[in-house]
Amino acid sequence: MFPTLVMTLLALVAARGAALQLQGNAYHGLLVAINPQVPEDQRLLANIREMITEASFYLFNATQRRVYFQNIKILIPATWKANNYGKPQHETYEKAEVIVAAPFWKHGDEPYTLQYGECGNMGKYIHFTPNFLVNDYLIDVYGSRGRAFVHEWAHLRWGVFDEYDNERPFYITGQNQVKVTRYLIILLFLISVLMDFRKMVSLVSSVVFLRKTFLPFPPTVPKEKLAHSVFGVFKKHLLALSHLKNRVINRLRQAAELYLLQIVEDSSYVGIVTFNNEGEIRTQLLQIVNKDIRKQLASYLPTAPPTGRTNICAGLQLGFEVIKKQDGTIYGSEIILLTGGEDRKIIECFSNVINSGSIIHTIALGSSAAKEVEQLAHETGGLTFFASDRLDSNDLIDSFSGISSGTGDTFNHSIQIESAGGRIENYKQFGRAVTIDSTVGKDTFFVVTWQAAEPPKIALLDPSGKNYTNKDFEVDKVLRVARLQIPGIAEVGEWTYALMNTHLSPQVLTMTVTSRASNSTIPAITVTAHMSSDRNKYPKPMVVYARVSQGLSPVLGANVTAIIKPENGNSVILELLDNGAGSDIVKNDGVYSKYFYSFSENGRYNLKVHVQRANKTVRLQPTVPWSHSMYMPGYIENGKIQMNPPRPSITSNEDIQSTVGGFSRTASGGSFIVSAIPTRPYIDVFPPCKITDLDAKTADDTVILSWTASGDDLDEGQAASYEIRTSESPLELRDNFDNAIPVNTSTLTPQRAGYKEIFLFKPEAFAAENITTIYVAVRAIDKSSLCSDISNIAQAVKLVPPMDYLTANAEYNVSTIVLLGCGLLTAILF
Repeated sequence: MFPTLVMTLLALVAARGAALQLQGNAYHGLLVAINPQVPEDQRLLANIREMITEASFYLFNATQRRVYFQNIKILIPATWKANNYGKPQHETYEKAEVIVAAPFWKHGDEPYTLQYGECGNMGKYIHFTPNFLVNDYLIDVYGSRGRAFVHEWAHLRWGVFDEYDNERPFYITGQNQVKVTRYLIILLFLISVLMDFRKMVSLVSSVVFLRKTFLPFPPTVPKEKLAHSVFGVFKKHLLALSHLKNRVINRLRQAAELYLLQIVEDSSYVGIVTFNNEGEIRTQLLQIVNKDIRKQLASYLPTAPPTGRTNICAGLQLGFEVIKKQDGTIYGSEIILLTGGEDRKIIECFSNVINSGSIIHTIALGSSAAKEVEQLAHETGGLTFFASDRLDSNDLIDSFSGISSGTGDTFNHSIQIESAGGRIENYKQFGRAVTIDSTVGKDTFFVVTWQAAEPPKIALLDPSGKNYTNKDFEVDKVLRVARLQIPGIAEVGEWTYALMNTHLSPQVLTMTVTSRASNSTIPAITVTAHMSSDRNKYPKPMVVYARVSQGLSPVLGANVTAIIKPENGNSVILELLDNGAGSDIVKNDGVYSKYFYSFSENGRYNLKVHVQRANKTVRLQPTVPWSHSMYMPGYIENGKIQMNPPRPSITSNEDIQSTVGGFSRTASGGSFIVSAIPTRPYIDVFPPCKITDLDAKTADDTVILSWTASGDDLDEGQAASYEIRTSESPLELRDNFDNAIPVNTSTLTPQRAGYKEIFLFKPEAFAAENITTIYVAVRAIDKSSLCSDISNIAQAVKLVPPMDYLTANAEYNVSTIVLLGCGLLTAILF
């Protein structure tokens, strides 16, 4: 019989993603997550099942009976009360392939897929709105939900980009014919599907096998699997701390206290265990119901490091016992595992930990931390962090600040506004300005740390000119922390702080600022950062990504700086861009990126980003910048044009401009591991990056080219030269670039990466009377003669005056002209 879709409903609590898998010919574990802000509506569940069931049949047929969806899981907001739902294990809103959430800013109900990488790379998620799923009138606008799902699935799973162009819906062929803009993606679609079978037998035998196995069966009713939930809305967190050095124990306590007092959400249950060879329960799970409980938990943090060898399995087992004691289950709990010691036996408990249903976040402290802990986090859907054990580092605070529950409820998440510090000489000071914007301000804390016996001199000035000094801070001289909580909602504007080292010797001073959303209905501006992969092998370059958004809406015009720190050695600082060039695939989508290739050593690296923006007006995008479903204005039936309902209004003129205040943010992007780096001296292995925004315009018989300059190494530095070639065939440029017609570029000197290049030339082909269209491509060459990939192919069209063109082509008569006009009008309407 045809494979049945099984749907499991899960209560949405703190858990982190189970990976989607292709087993045989069936996708298992497709995760759909409903945003906590979506009101309860049982129609959503029925229509999600119906949509994916239809999509499964459609995908099965479209791929010539190769793949389908076997089962799905749906994460339900904990606030939904209509039914009892099952308990999740490693599933999370943040890891879902499909999210159901309110519309993307002013862009209505148009489904879209967020894609970070280039063609062929998996996307981040598919976004459907509740309105799209429950209101049938949108089917006439975007087509059936199942087919819309498959369209978006091609974006998500196989990295296919849209096969139409809203900005240039038509183009002129070499034969002077008007054609609808489209890309030949059908072959790519099938090849991409078949790539999901790369671990199976050869292509031919897999096709034969599939045709023997699957026949056109009648559809079956999807099955639902409902499990009873005993979890409610409460999360269970446990701190497992191991193998800590005396010189960093105070830094650990400062960071863990900040997590307990400011980061972990209200109503959560938190426990603490420490361990080396044996474990110690510092406290059983306590529910955070007030500030006193938070302070009580902080008092249980260790004041001295545990002794003996590291036994991570023993520590995790003790943690499971503490968690299970609360309600008899471990499912959905989160453990923050911090260790600085080696443990070669950790692999012995991998299976039990993975099957426990708990999510393990890991913080590797120093270069001696067990090398296997990252794999444990990856297998359980947890986060990974690396913190240097150097005393001049704020890594521990950043790591704890980067851990929040995966419920998708950003309104209750703590947001890191500032994290800065350094080694300050005696009687010197450092300070900065921090912007509190209108989207945050609740539970705002300013936290200062130091090393000497006495605190530094603190000066904090709010936007109204009120001055806060040491006497306004709650000072803990033992822990060496001073904390100020701003009552109510912090004032919007620029807060300026200065810390002076009054000690006789240099010491490390730091400032950390955190806050929460100020309004329960307006999402705060947030930053999420990550690398293109969590493990990398030299010489493959990596990409740094930072997404700046307000809810699901991109925030443009920000200054984004990434700081990448190895285990030893100096940090690398990169400016991330959202310009649609180099590593950045889509311009103005709120995803800022940059290539990273300056690997200094093998081992762990950590990522941190700073984001700032001044108070200014930005022009919003009038359309969805990502891959999205196509609006179909009409269709042809029996030779007649039938019009669909008008596209729903997306923006109004007054929405095009929006003033967003300045803001400051800091975010940890976790850790990653690099291997196979050779010993110095390095040879040049990184060519200039591919040019992706080549554009061609014409003026008379002159072609005007423009593009964003690539660099000497990917998108850094300055290329040595450009090679430009033309052809009457785009396929020749793509497949046989070296044999295409070269353009003289002796007068063209490359600019530094990121700058705009403009180059004019007169193609010889335009001198011929019958040639009005040529294609152009470019590649950059560096000083080591390494060449970039061939750019995108641009089309240059020489416009011929209509009367001249008709005179030169006497076979055209009035009827021909009328038919051409009608054909063009029909094409535009279609």
